[in-house]
Parts: sequence; C-alpha cells; structure tokens
Amino acid sequence: MSKVNILNIFLDNISMTELLKKLSLEGGIVFTPNVDHLMKLQIDREFYEAYNQADYRVCDGQILKWSLDFLGTPIQEKISGSDLLPAFYFYNKQNQNIKIFLLGGAEGVAQKAQEKINQKVGREIVVAAHSPSFCFGKNEEECLEIVNAIARSEATVLVVGVGAPKQEKWIIKYKNQLDKIKIFLAVGAAIDFEAGYKKRAPKWMSEVGLETPYRLFSEPKRLWKRYLVEDPPFLGLVLRQKLNLYKNPFT
Repeated sequence: MSKVNILNIFLDNISMTELLKKLSLEGGIVFTPNVDHLMKLQIDREFYEAYNQADYRVCDGQILKWSLDFLGTPIQEKISGSDLLPAFYFYNKQNQNIKIFLLGGAEGVAQKAQEKINQKVGREIVVAAHSPSFCFGKNEEECLEIVNAIARSEATVLVVGVGAPKQEKWIIKYKNQLDKIKIFLAVGAAIDFEAGYKKRAPKWMSEVGLETPYRLFSEPKRLWKRYLVEDPPFLGLVLRQKLNLYKNPFT
C-alpha cells in the first residue's frame, strides 16, 4: 500500500474496497483527514502526534483530492467518514464478529443512528450507542464511564463522531483500555447523518467540490469561522509544498 504526502502527514493511497478488506482481516485505527484537519495539524502538536498513530489516513474531501493531483501525487479514491461508515456496516452485514458502538452526536442522536443502521442491515450490528457531553474529553470521570460502557457492550468496533481533533485524541488516549475493540473509526458528522439529524450534501455536489459551501449554508453559525477564516490558507500551503518551500512545523 503506497502513501502520498501532503503538508505534514502521509495519506494511504487505498480504495474503499481495499480498506474494508484490510480492516476485516487486520483491524486498525482509521482517521479521515480533510482540509480542516490539515490546518489544525499545522498548529496542534498533540493532534499531529495522535494522527501519526493511526493505521490508516484516507482522503476525505474533493478539494484535498484535487490538491494531491496538483502536487503530482494523485490518490485512488476519496473516502469520507460519512461514506466509510455505511460502506463498513453493509460490508460486514453478515459478519457476526462485527459489533459496533457509536459514540457521538447530541443527546439521543447516537441512539437514533443505532436504530436506523440496524434497520438497514437487518440485524443488531450496532450493539450500543452513547452521546457524550460537549466537553467530555476534559472530564476524566466521564471518559472512564464511557470506556466501561464500551467494554460492557461487547463491541468490537468503536465509531467516534465528535469532530476533530477531539475524536482522534480520544481514540489514541483510550485505545489501550479497550481490549475488545479491534477497529476504530473517526468519522466526524457521520453519526449525525445516519440519524437524520443533519443532511449531507447531494452526491453530485460532493463530487464537484461543493460540499463545503453546502455545509456552510446549512450550519453558518457553527462553520463560518472554519470555512471562511481557518481553512482558506490551506491552498497557499499546498502551493508552498509544490514549490518545495513548505516545512513541517513539528520537525
């Protein structure tokens, strides 16, 4: 499996089919970097160090995929967290060893996603779900309660959708306390989408790179700063890499 470099991380040049097969055979931790992640990875050392512990880092976003084309290192496929989750549970529809715990969403959202996913699959593939408090990552007592709940559920797969960098940092911090979990998926808003709590951009908009403006118009109060202030410098950093002027801030 080849890797391609963009800014200060390496992405796995892998197809969805290959990824699902490898996870089934070997397990692992999957992060889904997008432009927002890349920008956070320029300033957050803890996030950067967590990212380097993932087994798979896949391309989430058409803009990121086009940037790799521009750099002369094209990647096979865009694999967003919101595409990976349904692909994963349908791929493992008949695999009784796959038991999913959903962690994320506002109160009641994870449980609604659990219900809808199990209806689609036709079995109880999601065995438990929990919506944590907004700042749960800073509350050790709550985190340990979640760890214990995951252990009691007998889940073998943990799907975390609480946004970056919280979800990635949480997985890396607690993975060694979750012996029964073989697969960790950090999937952003995918749990919200599965529950019907938020709407995804139409597929055609995602394919032509319009998912960002769609989400901005859907949630302007929450996303305006990310998309209008924090993320635009990404293109300048990619140009610097193209000109061999980019330097990893943490090396």
